[in-house]
Amino acid sequence: MITYKKDVAITAEQLSTLFASSGIKRPVHDLPRLQMMIDNANLLITAWDQKKLVGIARALTDYSYCCYLSDLAVDKEYQNNGIGKELIEQLKQQLSEEVALILLSAPSAMDYYPKIGFEHIDNGFKIARKK
Repeated sequence: MITYKKDVAITAEQLSTLFASSGIKRPVHDLPRLQMMIDNANLLITAWDQKKLVGIARALTDYSYCCYLSDLAVDKEYQNNGIGKELIEQLKQQLSEEVALILLSAPSAMDYYPKIGFEHIDNGFKIARKK
């Protein structure tokens, strides 16, 4: 049985293991950077199979106008079981209807997000990270 938790402390090592097992492209070997990613997110929803971290939705929000979903990752062994969708639902429960939920998708996930209620947008821009 998968359980979902809000703002539970996790370690950089746990996040690294989850990112590596999910297939998401993140700096899995840079533990100090991962720790900063955890520490500076202000909304963290996690999915657990007993004591094993199997999914995460990591977001930054002002709780008023917008929420940026920076990471949605589910361990490959647990994918296709509705965990990602439930992480999004749990995240949305923390936000009012006035808050837009925004994300950047990996090319491999472009078909996934419309299936769970996201609308494709064409009006975005970015300045890429150098590291």
